[in-house]
This record gives sequence, C-alpha cells and structure tokens, in this order.
Amino acid sequence: MTRVALYARYSSDNQSESSIEDQFRLSREHAGRERWKIVGAYHDAALSGSSMILRPGIQSLLQDAQRGQFDVVLGEALDRISRDQADIATLFKHLRFAGVSIITLAEGEVSELHVGLKGTMNALFLKDLAMKTHRGLRGRVEKGKAGGGLCYGYRVAKKLDANGEPI
Repeated sequence: MTRVALYARYSSDNQSESSIEDQFRLSREHAGRERWKIVGAYHDAALSGSSMILRPGIQSLLQDAQRGQFDVVLGEALDRISRDQADIATLFKHLRFAGVSIITLAEGEVSELHVGLKGTMNALFLKDLAMKTHRGLRGRVEKGKAGGGLCYGYRVAKKLDANGEPI
C-alpha cells in the first residue's frame, strides 16, 4: 500500500488558519480515492513560500522522507510546497533520491518539467507581488499614511474627525 504524507501551507497572517485544514481535507479525499495510507501530515502556517529554510513543517517532512517513512508527498499545488525555484528543485532532488515522489492535486505527479516551468512561474509571481506591494505602500506614503509598521519608534495615536472618520 502506498504510504503518503500530506503537506499544506498558507503564506501570511492575512489568510485564514482554516486554509491548512481545507488543503488537508482535499488531500485526504484524494488519498482515499487512491486507497493510499496517510502516515503523516506536515504544515507551515503564515510562512512565505519564498524560502524553505525557516519552515519547520517542510524541514520535518524532508527528514522523515529521508528516513523512509512514506512513498509520496501529496499537496494541493506545487506553489503550496514552495515558490522558490531553487528550493523546489532541491526538494524534488532530495525526495527523488529518497524514493519519494511529489503529487499535487493541481499538477498530478510532479516531474522535472513541472519543477522547471512551475518553479519559474512561481518565482516570477513572487517578484510581481513584491513590485505591487511596494507600489501600494508608496501610494499610502504619498497620501500621508503609514507605509506599515511603527515608524521611528512612534506609537500610533488614533483620532477621529467630527464625522467619526479616522484622521
């Protein structure tokens, strides 16, 4: 029987914690249809897919794969595993060496072609997102609003105008 490990991730505090359970539910349903035995579930909550180094869930998954604890990693999509091209290529290489394949609900069984093409697309997405985020922050600053965080150690003083609108 195929032994499978589930992996799920969401990127930021702005997303719902239920995202991981939603991803696991879809993966469990798929594993059930395939008659695979789920032997582990790994996740990283509110952590960017831009690097795997600081993600304890993916690090544990890799260590357990090298110990031979499962045959397949199942996730929703390749971008849930990683958005960094070098990281996904390295993970793919390490998992393949351990005899573990990656299967996603979106891409099916992941091959070198997926790693190359989707890895490039995911890296471009992060670059595009960074540019749009920077543009949005600049717009806020140009309107006299905070660009995020507490600037120069000041505390935020919330005040309202006569209509009850924030100043």
